[in-house]
Amino acid sequence: MSSLKVSVTDLHVGDRTGSDVFNWNGLLVVSAHTVLNGEDIDKLHRHNIDYVDIMLRFDGGLPEQSNVITTSIDELRIDPIATFENAVDTVKLLFYEVEQHGQIKEALIDSAFTPLTDHFKQENDVVSLLLTMNSKDDYTYQHCVQVGMLSYYIAKWMGYSEQEALIVGKAGYVHDIGKSNISLDILNKPGRLTHEEFEEVKKHAKYGYNLIKTSKMEEAIALAALQHHERLDGSGYPSNLKGDDIHPYAKIVAVADIYSAMVSSRVYQKKQSLLQVLIELHRLSFGQLDPQVAQVFIRNMIPNFIGKRVLLSSGEIGQVIMTHPSDFFKPLVQVDDRFINLTEQPELEIQEIYV
Repeated sequence: MSSLKVSVTDLHVGDRTGSDVFNWNGLLVVSAHTVLNGEDIDKLHRHNIDYVDIMLRFDGGLPEQSNVITTSIDELRIDPIATFENAVDTVKLLFYEVEQHGQIKEALIDSAFTPLTDHFKQENDVVSLLLTMNSKDDYTYQHCVQVGMLSYYIAKWMGYSEQEALIVGKAGYVHDIGKSNISLDILNKPGRLTHEEFEEVKKHAKYGYNLIKTSKMEEAIALAALQHHERLDGSGYPSNLKGDDIHPYAKIVAVADIYSAMVSSRVYQKKQSLLQVLIELHRLSFGQLDPQVAQVFIRNMIPNFIGKRVLLSSGEIGQVIMTHPSDFFKPLVQVDDRFINLTEQPELEIQEIYV
């Protein structure tokens, strides 16, 4: 792609950087292909950056005097990383649109989510997909994309039609859009939230519901946003709903939401092993999460661990050879020329999984 060098003073929210931006000391300030928000532009000013390469603008136009070649849908379908990054950038733009106009552009969602779902149909190794497409940067936006991906997969595994699975995936994609109404100081706080701050964050479920309804999207998508923190035992929020009072889409998004959050690195939380999170989901399926949704998810995720390198609690690195038919979380692992049956060695655990 060609790009245009633009003065930082002329940058717009929604501009996409064409290359990595470093300060005078060689520190990376903003990565290439970042869709800039106000915070990014302020950061560039603070680091005394004068000019930035810009690829395109999302306001419908391109930078003046430029010959920008945008990424085509076909290119996105070929490159899963580019597809994922485009979907993340679109979530970032959706948040900006909500802040500016109070509405969600469904066409914008479709433009990013359609290429992503095309890749879903070709990709069976969900574990590698999650491990590859995960970083500490832009957690909120990446999380939305991951939850959309996982919600789609779960719906398919549960026997939903392709059309309905896409709706469930879209519900996961926008489930946290209400956070666009929450202060960034709270969302990005590095430490534990106060009671008052947590109560403010909890409002994102209702905010999201209202935004989706106002934008005239499907009622089921709005209900998924409203109810994805509800729990079967009534311990969730915002309405302490129980059992069948929770929409089926919300039950799916809830599992995807917890899994994505726990395997992601955040400013205040170290990511956890993919396998350990499945164990936690299994525990939560006895009372809080829908047991069918959780069990379908676990049963379909476990085979993806076969062939992966793993770090054992003994410090040894091995490879998963076979999963156990009754104890999913204790597979057969090969370390050098030895085979370790973890069901027979309860003191050993898998601490990390690698692509």
